[in-house]
Amino acid sequence: MAAMVEISNRGLGMREVVAVAREDAEASLTAEAIDAMAASARIVEELADSEEPAYGVSTGFGSLATTSIPADRRVELQQSLIRSHAAGMGPPVEREVVRAMMVLRARSLAMGYSGARPEVGEAIVAMLNAGITPVVPEHGSLGASGDLAPLAHCALALMGEGEVFAPDWTRQPATDAMSAAGLDPIVLRAKEGLALINGTDGILGMLVLATEDLERLLRTADVTAAMSVEALLGTDRAFADDLIALRPHPGQAASAANMHWLLEGSAVVASHRYDDPRVQDAYSLRCAPQVNGAARDVLDDARRAARAELAAAIDNPMILPDGRVESCGNFHGAPVGLACDFLAIAAAEVGAIAERRTDRLLDASRSQGLPPFLAEDPGVGSGLMIAHYTQAAMVAENRRLAAPASVDSLPTSAMQEDHVSMGWSAARKLRVALSNLAGILAVELVASARGLELRQPLEPAAATAAALAAVREAVPGFGADRWLAPELEAAKGLVLSGAVLDAVESAAGALR
Repeated sequence: MAAMVEISNRGLGMREVVAVAREDAEASLTAEAIDAMAASARIVEELADSEEPAYGVSTGFGSLATTSIPADRRVELQQSLIRSHAAGMGPPVEREVVRAMMVLRARSLAMGYSGARPEVGEAIVAMLNAGITPVVPEHGSLGASGDLAPLAHCALALMGEGEVFAPDWTRQPATDAMSAAGLDPIVLRAKEGLALINGTDGILGMLVLATEDLERLLRTADVTAAMSVEALLGTDRAFADDLIALRPHPGQAASAANMHWLLEGSAVVASHRYDDPRVQDAYSLRCAPQVNGAARDVLDDARRAARAELAAAIDNPMILPDGRVESCGNFHGAPVGLACDFLAIAAAEVGAIAERRTDRLLDASRSQGLPPFLAEDPGVGSGLMIAHYTQAAMVAENRRLAAPASVDSLPTSAMQEDHVSMGWSAARKLRVALSNLAGILAVELVASARGLELRQPLEPAAATAAALAAVREAVPGFGADRWLAPELEAAKGLVLSGAVLDAVESAAGALR
C-alpha cells in the first residue's frame, strides 16, 4: 500500500495523483484545507440567504443563468443539477481514471475557492478510501464547463444515487455499496453541486496518468531503437555527444546519450566499425534520438501544463476571500486538451519510426544478412511477417488518433457555451494511442531480439544483452513458426510494466 496522500489547500503533485489512482493510496484532507473550505462555505451560506443574484447559488445554470431561484429551493437546485447532468452514455471508463478524477476534485475544493463545506471533500476521500468507484460512462464531456457529465456521475454516487463498482468490482447501486462500507450519502447545500462538477479533473487525471506512461515508453523506445541499430549492423557514431550538441534540444540530447550508452561495448557494432562501405544509416536508425527526443520535449511541456493545473483552483464561479463571487473561465479545458493532443502526435511519431526499423529488420534486402521475416525456414515459415502487419495497423490507428480533438469545438447550452475544448476526447484518444505505442514497441522488441540472436557469436552490448535476456524470460527465442499472439502480448506486458527498463538499468545503470 502506498503512503497516505495529504490533500492540502496548495494543490497536489503528479506522483500523489498516480498513487491514489493506480496504487490505491489512501487520502486525507489537511487541517489547512479544512479551514480553507470552511471559510469559503461561510461566504456561500451568507449568499444563499441573500436576494442578490449569484451564479449557481441563486440562479440556474448555463443559459438559464438569468433564472432566479427562490431561497427555499436552492438546496433542491443543487440536487437537480447533479441528477440532470449525470447524463453520460457508453461503456464505463477505467477505474484509475475515475479515482484520479475524484482525488483531483477533492484537491480543487480543498483550495477554498469553491464554497463547498469540508464535509464534501471528506465524503469524496471516504469513498476513495473505501474502494468504491462510481460508474462513469465514456461519453458526456466537452471539456467546458469542465467535465460536467463524468463528474456528475461521481457526485451522484456521493448522494447515494446511481451506480458504482464495489471494492470487489461488482456493479451495484451506490446506496448498497455505501451502506456496506458504513458511509452516509451527502446532502448538498448551496453551490456544492456546481462545485462538484465544474472542473477539468477528468482531462487532467488522464493527462497525469499519460505523462507517467509516456515517460516509461520513451525510455523503452530508446532501448528498442538501440537493439534494432545493433541487429541491423548500424553505427553508434551518429549519437556522439559533440554531434548532438550542435542541435541543443534537451530531449534529443537525452535520447542520444541513452542510445550511445546502450550500445557501449557492443561487439556487434565494433565488428563493422571500419572498412564498411556504408557511409551512413537509414533515417529510422540515425534519427531515432531526434524523433524520440522531440517527443521527450513535448512530454516536458505537457508536464508543465499538468503541474500548473495541479496548483490551480478550477471552478465557476469562484468564491474569493473578500466575499466576492466572480464568474470566470478557469474551467475551460484548453490547456490540458492541447497537451493531450500534442502527446498523441508525439506517440504517433515514435511508433511510426519504430515500425520503419521493424520493417527493415524483416526485409532481407535491407537487413544486412538476416533471413526474410526472421523466419527459421523462410517459405515454409513466415516468421514475424504478420506481427509486422499488426504493428503497422497500430501505427495507422495512431496516425488517425493524432488528429487533434481540440480544434473541433461544438457550441452547446443554447450558445452560452459557444466554444468548448473537447479536452476529454483528446485525453481519451491519448490513452488508446499510448496503449498502441506499447504494442508497437513490443513488436520491435521481439524482432530486434531475434535479430541480435542471429548475430551470434558476436555479443551485444551489456545493456542490450540485459534487454534480450528479459525478453527471453517471457518470449521464446528464434525458431520454428508458432502461435505468436501470446508472445506479442507478453512482450507488451514487459513494455508496460517497465520490466525491460528495469533489466537494462539493473545491468548497466540508469537511463536518462
